[in-house]
Amino acid sequence: MTRQALWQIDAFTDKVFGGNPAAVCPLEEWLPDETLRRIAMENNLSETAFFVPKGENFHLRWFTPASEIDLCGHATLASAFAIFELMNYKQDKICFETRSGILNVVRSKRGLTMDFPLWPYEEQSGADHERIEKIIGQKTQTVLKSKGAWCAVLADAAEVQNFNPDIPAINTLENVVGLVVTAAGTNGVDFVSRFFAPQYGIDEDPVTGATHCMLAPYWGAKLAKTELKAKQLSARGGDLTCVLTPDGRVEISGQAVLYLEGSIHV
Repeated sequence: MTRQALWQIDAFTDKVFGGNPAAVCPLEEWLPDETLRRIAMENNLSETAFFVPKGENFHLRWFTPASEIDLCGHATLASAFAIFELMNYKQDKICFETRSGILNVVRSKRGLTMDFPLWPYEEQSGADHERIEKIIGQKTQTVLKSKGAWCAVLADAAEVQNFNPDIPAINTLENVVGLVVTAAGTNGVDFVSRFFAPQYGIDEDPVTGATHCMLAPYWGAKLAKTELKAKQLSARGGDLTCVLTPDGRVEISGQAVLYLEGSIHV
């Protein structure tokens, strides 16, 4: 049995008890995958991030309580916060090697800024549109599908805030991470959203950076903007800034704060 450092960091917020909590485990070398899965299950947070130094870069992986995933925004933000602020990393940029390619994170005037790939999406009609409306139990403005998620565009922010998810019905969606509901925002916020991923053991994710890889280009096109303010309307809530770049990516920025610092025995 060895002693392993672990931090719990609240991402996409500037206050503890807000945003999305992620566990972050810095490793010298990889533990067996089964051990990583068990740590994530024991933490029982939406994601646990593990990283290992790899030359001048870091190899980063993300686990839900149920499985490993391809992309996670808030746990990437939390990992970058840990490296910059808790490990006293002196470089200006962190380069993560991941299952979604190279992800760079830098300090910026917006907080920590992550350079993420876009998720191309298609508007759905016919049977697929009707299926999503049946699952969410109400009419939609539009239904979108990307490689990562289904998305239901609702009439306004109040409908998103008051949406009551049928988790077993959402769990029937196959080959995706989960379901987003979104609408135009108010009071200086360009758009709002909530995200449900029971397929990965997460009934509702408090703040989801990855889904903004689809939401930012959709709302950017709708609003004719390249910089957008976003808010996720979970109980904890979270704030993000999204910038669509000329090279076809999205910069997702937010704050993070340390909640817990300790060690685990594995």
